Order: sequence, then structure tokens, then C-alpha cells
Amino acid sequence: MPINVSVRVRRGETTEKLIRRFIRKCKKDRVVEEYRAKTDYHIKPSVKRKLKSEKARRERRKLERRRAAKMFR
Repeated sequence: MPINVSVRVRRGETTEKLIRRFIRKCKKDRVVEEYRAKTDYHIKPSVKRKLKSEKARRERRKLERRRAAKMFR
């Protein structure tokens, strides 16, 4: 499943911001992780645990932000 990530220059936007936006978009679409998953065949158990804990941490923060947003409505 190919993913084509593209960004266009906005009015008054610097190239640095454009590159940052592109990198963020790639991270959001998990382009690099998907590539590595397809090409790497073995992941060390310590790396698996680290990835799992990072994912859980992201999910907790996301849930906290949603709860906080609901409180101030």
C-alpha cells in the first residue's frame, strides 16, 4: 500500500516550515515505520517493549487532551 505524502508551499511560508510540516505529515502517516516493518525481519525484544511503552504513552496523552478539552466546553 503506497503512501504519497505531499505538501505545497503556503503563502508566506518559509522552506524550513515547509520541511517541518512534511516531516510531521510523514510521522503522522507512519511512512518510515511502515517501511521499516516491511524491510526489517527481526526486532529485538527490548526495542519491542520500548515501542509499546511509547505508543501507550502517546495514547494516554491523547486521551488526557480529549478529557481536558471536554471539561472546558
